Amino acid sequence: MANVVKTIRNFNAGRDPERLAMKYEKLRSSPFVFLRGTCHLFHDRLPSDALFAKAPVAWLCGDAHLENFGSYKGDNRLVYFDINDFDESALAPVTWELVRFLTSILVAGDSLRATRDDANALCRVFLDGYAGALALGKARWVERDTASGLIHDLLATLKARTRPELLDKRTERKKNGRRRILRDGEHALPADKAGQERAKKLVAAFAETQDNPGFFKVLDVARRIAGTGSLGVERYVILVEGKGSPDGNYLLDLKQAPASSLVPHLAKIRQPAWPSNAHRVVTLQRRMQAVSMAFLHPIVDGKSSYVLRGLQPSEDRVSLDVRRTGLDHVRGTIAEMGQLMAWAHLRSSGRQGSAIADALVDFGASVKSWRRDLLDAAQQCAVQVEEDWEVYCAAYDAGKLVP
Repeated sequence: MANVVKTIRNFNAGRDPERLAMKYEKLRSSPFVFLRGTCHLFHDRLPSDALFAKAPVAWLCGDAHLENFGSYKGDNRLVYFDINDFDESALAPVTWELVRFLTSILVAGDSLRATRDDANALCRVFLDGYAGALALGKARWVERDTASGLIHDLLATLKARTRPELLDKRTERKKNGRRRILRDGEHALPADKAGQERAKKLVAAFAETQDNPGFFKVLDVARRIAGTGSLGVERYVILVEGKGSPDGNYLLDLKQAPASSLVPHLAKIRQPAWPSNAHRVVTLQRRMQAVSMAFLHPIVDGKSSYVLRGLQPSEDRVSLDVRRTGLDHVRGTIAEMGQLMAWAHLRSSGRQGSAIADALVDFGASVKSWRRDLLDAAQQCAVQVEEDWEVYCAAYDAGKLVP
């Protein structure tokens, strides 16, 4: 118990206590949520098998799991479905990415409402999708016209969502007709004066580099509540003038970028010397996604760096529930996630130390030689996650995880 608690405490040291308390409470809800919120602990526990040392090295998102795939509008105004979280991105063996995603399927059994046999079958479907896409050697993408099944249904519904509707959900109108961010305790909390001024300063510095600085005139700032693993990290939701008040306003997300928790475990793999962690996140997101989302930029302030991006009505996830949608529909979505991961690895191949596409193609074609070992490793990791979660719950109930 002491080791798990100490590791989690140390990793989260210095975070905003109010949002960190929310994170600690969320981690208790299920093994799947615990997995999502403790990427650092997962890689501490990764088995030291040859499988995790000899596989091709590629650019990874670093935190692959079922809920880190979603929809968004790209900077070309089209809506895509892709990997959408690169906070933990790093250069590492591809098997690290694969085993984390497989483990997420296994520990999400209750969330998927899938039996153990169903979860194992979905793991095999994911690996088939990944290996098949790698073996073909061509990176593709998923948008509304190329999607199928649950992903197609999701992207089709996004056509009806508008920015004014998002603004109405996340802001309130003042008497003068101007908008103000809702501090509802679910999506946002009040920011103190120092935090507001820091956010305004960072956005103003960025605005000066843009063709239309007035677009980024800050109207309001609040602390943002979002995600699981990043809860407590310095993060703001920012209301800007955009194309004019009130309904031409835009909401932006400004999030501090800590170091990747994978890097301490990658002593033998040289990582590039990035200008900042925000540059790492933004560069790799642009590199690995087919098209990046709007307003995606790194901002540096002394030793701290931040990722700026737009908040969109088109951001959403596929609902994976075997009992509600049927196993076949979930199977199709999991297969597409495997393909998306392979395409991201191919798209970023041969860059700054990553394996060339030919090496990844060969790896995909040799699925029979590594599939069984990878499935066994995922089973081992799933057992470890569930044991760590039980230890965590006991410590939380005993009051040992108060921020």
